[in-house]
Amino acid sequence: MTDFLHKLSTKIIRENQTVVLEDLNVSGMVKNRKLSRAISDLGWRTFRTFLEGKAEKYGRDFRVINRWEPTSQICSNCGFKGGKLDLKVREWECLNCGSKHVLRRECSNKYISRGRAVRDIKRTWRQA
Repeated sequence: MTDFLHKLSTKIIRENQTVVLEDLNVSGMVKNRKLSRAISDLGWRTFRTFLEGKAEKYGRDFRVINRWEPTSQICSNCGFKGGKLDLKVREWECLNCGSKHVLRRECSNKYISRGRAVRDIKRTWRQA
């Protein structure tokens, strides 16, 4: 498993200037009887450690987003905060502007925008 994680982390770091992860509550997720074996077998902490080390080695930006950040609740179109969503909800419509969102894609877009913001701040700082 560690060989696979090394190869995957190297590929991700080499192909990207900024890598953004969510700080997951893995210990809490393991308490779920239906998910515990699958989660324990993945080696998430090891993977994150590999990514952090290789990001430093290759001079890449590595960011971790707080697990409490409401990434799935905020409309990427207008910024309206819709409120807490049930885990079964996969799509939602903004009550303010009416735009439709797919939950996983919406979270990914938030992570990407956070990563770009960090990169843009560093670029501005370097130019000054």
